[in-house]
Amino acid sequence: MPSLPRAQTGMLAVVALGIPLSAWGALYPSNTWLQVGPVAIGLPFAWRALRRTPVSNASAACMTAFVMLHLFAARWSYSFVPYGEWLPALTAERNHFDRLVHFAFGVLATAPLVEAGVRYWGLTARMALFFAVTAVLAVGGVYEIFEWSLTLALAPEAAGAYNGEQGDMFDAQKDMALAGLGAVLALPWVRGAAWWQGTER
Repeated sequence: MPSLPRAQTGMLAVVALGIPLSAWGALYPSNTWLQVGPVAIGLPFAWRALRRTPVSNASAACMTAFVMLHLFAARWSYSFVPYGEWLPALTAERNHFDRLVHFAFGVLATAPLVEAGVRYWGLTARMALFFAVTAVLAVGGVYEIFEWSLTLALAPEAAGAYNGEQGDMFDAQKDMALAGLGAVLALPWVRGAAWWQGTER
């Protein structure tokens, strides 16, 4: 089994450091394990997966960036990230940070999905690009169903803090649409790159 490149080892170390920082002083501690726990559990599996199925540093950086954005948002349970205090010009009636993360998922997941499709699943470049967009939409749909089913077991206040709908009955659809939009907008950048074709670490 090959060893990890130093850059990817560093990325995993950054995520490991981000886990306790996200949980420390969390706004809704009862929700912390729901949002931060899966990252902590998945970290050793990510290390093993990256060794068994190598990916480029660029794809690893995309995945790391998304996880770190998630850990940052989880500190405030997404809906309460105080970006309006940091950038008053962005203040709005609704807290849109969760929408930003869904959009970022689409942007950042596209490159790793395309690389995996070409490198390991035998897809052509065109097929891999199409697969990446559909996979982002599918993952978004599955996550929204999971989020809905999980909140059925939570107290109303905790459920509202976790799922971040903020009174919008079409929140799930908008989240999925933004993720899909992010994937589509990432396609030109990914299509023009060379690292996802399996020739580089």
